[in-house]
Amino acid sequence: MEFDNETQLQAFATALADKLVPGDVLLLDGDLGAGKTSFTKGLAVGLGINDPIKSPTFTIVREYQDGRLPLYHMDIYRLEDGGAEDLGLEEYFEGDGVSVVEWPEFLRSALPETYVLIHFLKDDHDDDKRTLTFEAVGERAQQLIADLH
Repeated sequence: MEFDNETQLQAFATALADKLVPGDVLLLDGDLGAGKTSFTKGLAVGLGINDPIKSPTFTIVREYQDGRLPLYHMDIYRLEDGGAEDLGLEEYFEGDGVSVVEWPEFLRSALPETYVLIHFLKDDHDDDKRTLTFEAVGERAQQLIADLH
């Protein structure tokens, strides 16, 4: 899917939020500035969360509880040398909310059983454009991807 600007990207994420159920996990893969946190802001709007969404780079996990579903926003970048397995992230992944993970390549063996991996790609010629591609692992993730099309 292609998006011409941040507004379109956030609108898509807002619409996607309506389809999410407890235990859904979205893994966001992309370079710095690719739109991962902006996407998460759109999800939060769609979930009815009014708190400002900030990147959890230094806290690893930020919890937002005031929406239709809780939102667990994770940034695993600081765990590039390991340690994600020791954080108990499965409690979030299997919990009552939606988990969004930036830099999922550092999860390694802590990956959940089912998830949607979203790849963010910035356009080389237009800094506002983004292309998102989706990979589904597990039955629920496949259903969610099918609902997007």
